Amino acid sequence: MLRKFIALLVGACLYSFLGISQIMPSPDRKEGNGPFTRLILRSVIMIDGTGAPPIGPVDIVVEQNRITGVHVVGYPGLPIKENRRPQAGPGDKVMELDGHYLLPGLIDMHGHIGGTGQGTPAEYVFKLWMAHGITTVRDPAASNGLNWVLDHKKKSANNSITAPRILAYTVFGQGSEKSISNAAEAKTWVQENAKKGADGVKFFGAKPEVMQAALEENKRLGLRSAMHHAQMDVARWNVLHSARAGLTTMEHWYGLPEALFADRTIQDYRLDYNYQNEQHRFAEAGKLWKQAAPPYSEHWNKVMQELLDLDFTLDPTFNIYEANRDLMRARRAEWHEEYTLPSLWRFYQPSRESHGSYWFDWTTEEEIQWKENYRLWMTFVNEYKNRGGRVTAGSDSGFIYQLYGFAFIRELELLREAGFHPLEVLRAATLHAAEALGMEKDLGSVEVGKLADFVILEENPLQNIKVLYGTGAIRIDDTNEPIRVGGVKYTVKDGIVYDAKQLLEDARTIVNQHKAREESRKLKQPGLEWE
Repeated sequence: MLRKFIALLVGACLYSFLGISQIMPSPDRKEGNGPFTRLILRSVIMIDGTGAPPIGPVDIVVEQNRITGVHVVGYPGLPIKENRRPQAGPGDKVMELDGHYLLPGLIDMHGHIGGTGQGTPAEYVFKLWMAHGITTVRDPAASNGLNWVLDHKKKSANNSITAPRILAYTVFGQGSEKSISNAAEAKTWVQENAKKGADGVKFFGAKPEVMQAALEENKRLGLRSAMHHAQMDVARWNVLHSARAGLTTMEHWYGLPEALFADRTIQDYRLDYNYQNEQHRFAEAGKLWKQAAPPYSEHWNKVMQELLDLDFTLDPTFNIYEANRDLMRARRAEWHEEYTLPSLWRFYQPSRESHGSYWFDWTTEEEIQWKENYRLWMTFVNEYKNRGGRVTAGSDSGFIYQLYGFAFIRELELLREAGFHPLEVLRAATLHAAEALGMEKDLGSVEVGKLADFVILEENPLQNIKVLYGTGAIRIDDTNEPIRVGGVKYTVKDGIVYDAKQLLEDARTIVNQHKAREESRKLKQPGLEWE
């Protein structure tokens, strides 16, 4: 019964095959150097994650896994002022990084580790994340089973595996023998979930009595929460109801347009709509923001202000729906050929069963509707940020042609498209995410006392976010030949220095190994047998 219940509520970020079956666990760590008794990163240009502009040259001192010093050691174009520089002692590890950019480790607020339907080994997922500077991930479903995720969380925490720091959120009702139908059952489940060691709860919807009790109890216990307001319950419980009851973050945008309805109470569904038909579901969703109150109208402002007053967090995950507005772009992203597993590619293909594979007959008209949907959605998110609201970055990879690591960088580009200054983009992906997780004392900015999580690269990500992609950005050299620049050079987590480009190569090797076991090494586009 639980599977049927969850399948009914399954959202754009939840596996339709939630069983729960486990993917291949991550092997013991062989990568990375450190942590060191003392590590000195010399002459970097620092972007600290707080919204402050870059500053450099800076020397950063790390002892074991904590930042103990941030020293400005000179001026651009002039010799280093040695009297300002922390001196290296015997046994200290020194990295000369003149001209490199350093920023806090990135935080993916919506990172599924994968599942058997996608055929993704944990090592593959973790290395793609780490190769893109992602040092912390919130898993918003624990779809491989809570014990599996908690085991990997523990291993990541003690760095016995190569993986980002993991926060485990369970789907409400997960593990229960029957669907939760009243407030008492809701409270009991939340209490048991906390005892098991979960960091929070992911909701999709339930009747108001159950939602109210579950969110209030979860908040009382000090756990965080996330919610995809699925259409099956959003008519009676939207984002405002959730925020008032104690929800800490909303995922995607479901439930927000419904709170903004001014001339209706229910989405204008086509009359043959069936939620289990995902083309219905996602095509109709592309019309939803036009049904909401217009930007800056009285009701629009009123809803925004209440969410601001509640210190509510938006985690929009723009990237996961981008195929809806440009299917070919998402399907033909250059990294698929080298870094997408054959099993994952098959999962993406048009299917009436695989979640997020609703390309039965996706039309130009639907893409145009979704472009307008994005315009209105981005207007709300950007203004929410402008008025002091907290917005974070999440990827929801493993669905709809979005690949781990790469999709997170695309999310940063889409925040930029929404109107965020590049510094605001990086703050959303670092400090604001840490605040949303309640971890700002340890994560999210480059400050003394915080954990030593860094992204280091040779290009300026403020000038071009594309340089954070593993495949880098295209530039013309002095001989008029195209070259690739960028890509994260080092990812530092807990003071351990990883070669990010080698991690990316490791992920590519896993893909090639899987391809070698298949009949064809090429990824075939849907319906084109000639590839």
